[in-house]
Amino acid sequence: METEKIKQQMDSGEIYFENEEIMEEQAHYRDLLFRFNHTLPSQTEEKQALLQQLLGSFGAGSYIEPPFSANWGKNTYFGKGVYANSHLTLVDDTKIIIGDKVMMGPNVSLCTAGHPLSPKLRLQAAQFNKPVTIGKNVWLGAGVTVLPGVTIGENSVIGAHSLVTKDIPANVLAFGTPCRVIRQLSEEECLAEGETMK
Repeated sequence: METEKIKQQMDSGEIYFENEEIMEEQAHYRDLLFRFNHTLPSQTEEKQALLQQLLGSFGAGSYIEPPFSANWGKNTYFGKGVYANSHLTLVDDTKIIIGDKVMMGPNVSLCTAGHPLSPKLRLQAAQFNKPVTIGKNVWLGAGVTVLPGVTIGENSVIGAHSLVTKDIPANVLAFGTPCRVIRQLSEEECLAEGETMK
C-alpha cells in the first residue's frame, strides 16, 4: 500500500520519498539499460528488443545512439521516427512524451525531477516530479536541457546548449539560457519539401 501511494506521488508533483521496493524495481530497468549500452553496434535486433522492454513505448523507425542514460526508461514514450544522438539523458521519474520525428543532438537532457529548496528535506532525499512533453517534429540542438513541467510545441527548434525552463510554443526558433523565443518560423520554413506556398 505504501509503495502504491509513493507511485501516485511520483506522478502528482507532490514531494515524496522513495522506499526500498521502488529502488528494487528501478534496478530492473537499470540492468536493461546497461545491457543496451553494452550491446555491439551490429546487434541491431537485440538493441531494438532491449529498448522495447526498457521504454514505455518505442515507435517504429526510432533510434537511440548509445550510450544513453535513464532513471527508469519505462516512463518515457517515443513516437515514430525519433532520432536521439549519443549521451541522451532521461530523468524520467514521471512521464516524458516524445512526439513523432523528434530530432535530438548529442548530450540532450530531459528532466522531470526536482528537489525542494529546504535543506532538511533534501537531507532526506525528498523529490518531486513534473512531466515533460516534446511535440512532434521538434529539433533539440546539442546540449539542450529541458526542465520539469516543460512542454515544447510541434515543429519548434531549440538552439544548442539552451536551458528550457518554461513552455515553448509551436513553430518557433528559441534558444538561450534561459531559453526564449527568438522568432516565429516563417511559412516557407514550415513547408514540407516539395510543397508550395498558397
